[in-house]
Amino acid sequence: MIQKIENKDKFEDIIENDHLSIIHFSADWVEQCKQIDELLEALAKQNATSTTKFLKCDAEQLSDVSLKYKIEAVPTVILFKSGKELERVDGVNPGKLTTSIKKYAEIEAIEAKTLEERLKSLINKHKIMLFMKGNPTTPRCGFSRQIIEILRNVGEDFDTFDILEDEEVRQGLKTFSDWPTYPQLYVKGELIGGLDIVKELVASGELSDTLKG
Repeated sequence: MIQKIENKDKFEDIIENDHLSIIHFSADWVEQCKQIDELLEALAKQNATSTTKFLKCDAEQLSDVSLKYKIEAVPTVILFKSGKELERVDGVNPGKLTTSIKKYAEIEAIEAKTLEERLKSLINKHKIMLFMKGNPTTPRCGFSRQIIEILRNVGEDFDTFDILEDEEVRQGLKTFSDWPTYPQLYVKGELIGGLDIVKELVASGELSDTLKG
């Protein structure tokens, strides 16, 4: 399914993402744009399990965006990642568009697999692993400070990782664990949760047993 971008701020958020974004600059009244839409819909289905995003931008409606990215005619498809333009395909060129998307989607898949392996390694680095802002000596947010105090009071040995020092891990772990905030606590490779969950375990008297696994 191709997602429509409704405004400039949303556009900028999307292209700054560290995933591959394929954006079709189009106009409803241009017949050739419908051909590109059909092709992208088919490619999106083929890449349904990947992190690649297929999107559509009305070039006239978001004229300031079109001007910024030098869209002279539609259809134009641009591939973005981490705020950078990787490649663009002007006009109706199914062969080139398919080849370009396949190339960068394969690179994306390899990078995602490598990151996943790294995240699994970090999560299993210690029986009790805390991903936090800062370190136990110098926590860099109130939530991290509180969870460190709780873990110290329990007396179990644990290790930490400062997500502020590694943006790839910081963003990747949110997706991997499907948990959007930090800190994140893991025991034997399994996500326990953040500060609120840990506080609930403290209140119920279950935290010590949970940490022992």
